[in-house]
Amino acid sequence: MMSTNERPGIDKLHASVPAQGQIQTLGFLLLDNFTLISMAAAIEPLRMANQLAGRTLYYWVTLSLDGAPVRASDGVLITPDAATSAAPPIDTVIVCGGVGVERSTSREHIVWLKAQARLSRRLGAVCTGSWALARAGLLDGYEASVHWEYMVVMKETFQRVTLTERLFCIDRDRPTASGGTAPLDMMLSLIARDHSKTLSSAISEMFIYDMVRNEQDLQRVPLKHWFGSTQPKLLEIVALMEANLEEPICLDELAAFVLMSRRQLERLFQKHLLCSPSRYYIKLRLTRARQLLKQSSLSIVEVASACGFVSTSHFSRCYREYFGIPPRSERISCVSGPFNARAGGAATALIDAQGEPTYGSVQT
Repeated sequence: MMSTNERPGIDKLHASVPAQGQIQTLGFLLLDNFTLISMAAAIEPLRMANQLAGRTLYYWVTLSLDGAPVRASDGVLITPDAATSAAPPIDTVIVCGGVGVERSTSREHIVWLKAQARLSRRLGAVCTGSWALARAGLLDGYEASVHWEYMVVMKETFQRVTLTERLFCIDRDRPTASGGTAPLDMMLSLIARDHSKTLSSAISEMFIYDMVRNEQDLQRVPLKHWFGSTQPKLLEIVALMEANLEEPICLDELAAFVLMSRRQLERLFQKHLLCSPSRYYIKLRLTRARQLLKQSSLSIVEVASACGFVSTSHFSRCYREYFGIPPRSERISCVSGPFNARAGGAATALIDAQGEPTYGSVQT
């Protein structure tokens, strides 16, 4: 690889970075089952910023409550640099969340995060880490991003937080990013603000990251990805369904909204989604119910009501027919799912994954 001193325009790059300036320190708080790719995507741009600038712009430490190793969702065990009580002075805290964040966020995490807020730290999150900030009340009145799997339950649980479908969001001193590689885009944006667009662009070039996304880019919505703009009426109807899960709209009204007959509506769904509109609507409601059962403390009666079922018995029957198990079993498996601390590595990750919902999968 070409050294930084041999890169064309390196003098221009160095000139774009102020010769003096305070080094920023970031603390990455690792929650159990955090997503490793999201953490790495947030840290690597900082390393490259230092390398390309030829001096230290950023310093970072990984943290856990007690300094003990933390296992990522893929089973990799990470030994943090310090316990939160022994952390050096920090300018920015980034909460790294992942699978089962609502169970990984403890009272001690909340207390520490609130203490950081009182010290006027910049507080951010990647993947599902926004859940922890919201639980601490630190996103009230803010706009925030979170991985799309957790968007529904966060909207239900934290109504003072404005959730956005954007890949990342920087609202004042609260930078938040959804999962995967979105933290890379967020950090590139922050580096551009802190130093220069030239430095940010050079980092993306070093990572062979040609399609840098900005704060207006959205997380992928599956139906839009499949159909693009070719089926606007279908997308509009599905959006109406998704916005009216608690009080479902009858098919005649849905058809009227898009100036179609009910018969045309049924043919449209059968052709493109291989099911009736009623079947698709109940699938959306049951999928949302599964999210709430897995990720919230709402009772089964409350979940049924939130998803538009007039009776618990009807909800349970539909749930069993669609997922193969009753809602109560889903809740039990979530609370008391197996965790073998001695298995380690990939074996532990597999055991944990078997007890988690996979909303991104295609159900037929």
